[in-house]
Amino acid sequence: MVESGTDTGARMRVLVYSDKAETRDQVMTAIGRRPAADVPKVEFVEVATAPVVLRKLASTDPAERIDVAVFDGETAPVGGMGLCRQVKDEIYRCPPVLLLVGRRDDGWLATWSRAEQVVSHPIDPIALAESLAELMRRRVAALSG
Repeated sequence: MVESGTDTGARMRVLVYSDKAETRDQVMTAIGRRPAADVPKVEFVEVATAPVVLRKLASTDPAERIDVAVFDGETAPVGGMGLCRQVKDEIYRCPPVLLLVGRRDDGWLATWSRAEQVVSHPIDPIALAESLAELMRRRVAALSG
């Protein structure tokens, strides 16, 4: 699916999980169509509930594969931190997860959740795009190898 970041047709599917439409919009706006010049364009998959996240991540259909996930740690009733830990335990070859936390001091919880990257609220568009681009680079390398 993903050949290279410079391939104009290449896309990576990024799941954005939050119970708040406003937060999902902020994430997608901050990321834009491509968070860095050396990564593929982004196709967003918006999700508001944990059961849908689990179903999307567990899909065996290559056309439905999620390449990277962004979880809002402040989501209710199933928070992004607990859900991240759950998918890391339950999903075979779980994609990398970027976790949005309420405060920088919540970093230890993000470590517990096993998220690969952490960005704190309020969303800093530059930090979010850079963190996501790093996860996309890692995912391209993992899928190529």
